Amino acid sequence: MLMVDQIKEPEMSLKTWMALVGLTLSAFIFNTSEFIPIALLTDIGRDFGLNEAKAGMLISVYAWVVMALSLPLMLMTSKLEMRRLLLGVIAVFTSFQVMSYLSTSFGMLLASRIGVACAHSIFWSIISIIAVRIVPASHKPIALSMIVTGSSIAMILGLPLGRVIGLSVGWRMTFLSIGAVALFILLYLSALLQRVPSGGGMTAHDLPAMLKNRILVGIFITTAAFATGYYTAYSYIEPFLQQVGKMTENQITLTLMLFGGAGIIGSMLFSKYFPKYRYKFINLTLAGLICGVILMRPLAFSIPATIAVCALIGMSATAFNVAMQAEIISDTPQSQTSVAMSIFSGIFNFGIGTGALVGGMVCSHLSISFIGIVGGVIVTLALVCWKHIVTRSSSLRQAR
Repeated sequence: MLMVDQIKEPEMSLKTWMALVGLTLSAFIFNTSEFIPIALLTDIGRDFGLNEAKAGMLISVYAWVVMALSLPLMLMTSKLEMRRLLLGVIAVFTSFQVMSYLSTSFGMLLASRIGVACAHSIFWSIISIIAVRIVPASHKPIALSMIVTGSSIAMILGLPLGRVIGLSVGWRMTFLSIGAVALFILLYLSALLQRVPSGGGMTAHDLPAMLKNRILVGIFITTAAFATGYYTAYSYIEPFLQQVGKMTENQITLTLMLFGGAGIIGSMLFSKYFPKYRYKFINLTLAGLICGVILMRPLAFSIPATIAVCALIGMSATAFNVAMQAEIISDTPQSQTSVAMSIFSGIFNFGIGTGALVGGMVCSHLSISFIGIVGGVIVTLALVCWKHIVTRSSSLRQAR
């Protein structure tokens, strides 16, 4: 009879840990790049003689491209070996950052951001899959948590640092700096990342069969409602804190940085509790987000209470995001996972755009003070979808 210690799963090697760090850094730089125009919008608009609304097309077009191209680009590349695909995507990403630096017109800058969005579309479809495939099964939650931590650190460190660079030496240098870091990551991963098989390819003809997976469809619907509700509130959190919370500029900056810090806590809680309490954990993340956004308005009179509420929102949102990725990886065959993740990415970006639109309507027709309440109602729909579609379908599957 085999001894217990003879069948224990092997620990991760140092090279694997180092490769996982490289993947975390790549998540950091991609997330920094995605949101950096928000921090540089005024300067970019001034440089090209545009108001902030027109310069804001950089953000809207980016989200729309990711939403539209995530699935088709992933279908085109799903048969490629994933290490080679990731390195190619980072190379494309780096090239378009240089194009942003060289932009002499707003049209050229917009074209470069579309190129970055194409790289984004594939990157977020495969990065979590690669992370969990290079580690032993017992380390999969940690691998996913590290990828999300990279994204959270981008909000704490990447955006403020990018803004400082932009204000000091010009917004173009921010994009060039992002490209330089991406080039370093490309060389680093080229040396350390092992080969990751694609697991097979999918075509558009295979999609109807995949979408018969009721649990997967439920995850997509839940994600759409979650992202829409979350970004209804989050898209306008800065003016909310200023106008309703009466915070100073420094207090707003600190609060927004705490969003990212709370996200790291959320990813740590995921790695510790999700493997044992999957559905309870997701229920709690949705409930935490609902409570957080609804309490924004009634607690706005107190700065400490507002900061605490924002931390709850950031922690819950990040924990939910990584948990959904884990569910997709768990509930889809290996040959379908990258395509399912691309649909998830597209749906999430649909939620970003829709949430910003809904939040804008709330500000225009009601009051900015109501963005949290409206967002909370929409996230409540996400919780209802989760419990009545995913949880129920999973119980039925286990009963068979």
